[in-house]
Amino acid sequence: MLAVACSMRVRINHGRTPIRADTVAGRLPAAAWQRHSAGNGAKGPRYYDWAWIHIGTDSHRHLLIRRNRTTGELAFYLCWSPTEVPLSELVRVAGVRWSVEECFQAAKGQVGLDHYQVRNWTSWHRHVTLAMLALAFLTALAADAAPERPDDAYHPVRSRDPITLTVPEIRHLLVAVFHPPAVTVARLLHWSNWRRRHQATARRSHYRRRAAGEPAG
Repeated sequence: MLAVACSMRVRINHGRTPIRADTVAGRLPAAAWQRHSAGNGAKGPRYYDWAWIHIGTDSHRHLLIRRNRTTGELAFYLCWSPTEVPLSELVRVAGVRWSVEECFQAAKGQVGLDHYQVRNWTSWHRHVTLAMLALAFLTALAADAAPERPDDAYHPVRSRDPITLTVPEIRHLLVAVFHPPAVTVARLLHWSNWRRRHQATARRSHYRRRAAGEPAG
């Protein structure tokens, strides 16, 4: 799956003349659009309207179109699969991009992936390697710190417990350990628990708002 610009030209119905992707989207009937979630985001399920159309001569090639329900903004993907797959599977794969972007965002914000001033490949490679190693270390700690609880305990709406320790929270605690603030350890842990409880409350609110009026599943 490859994200492409709206000016990308594709062939449909074995036509000889390529057509712009945004022109294809404009010609689709209302029945061609289906609502699917591309996965859970920071504020709940990410619902969009999706449409797809066969392109080229290969029956496994598609132009996948995503439409924002609020703004009407369009995004386009060229897709190929070794076997026939349903639209929901293509949507799922398109949503995986969120996890990649989230990883880069975490690396930049938590371990300074983009905080470098280097002019050659070797020094850049060393900086990026150490940054990703630090992120992997924090991620492993966060995974080990997650308690085993029933499935309902992880449900973003039903759970009343604070969120589990996250990478930013673990980094915050480690900084406090190596550079002790002017507060006691008990006070520091109390604030950590307070933050995570309020983050859990905010997450429940976001998920309820996103889920209101959306199709189940």
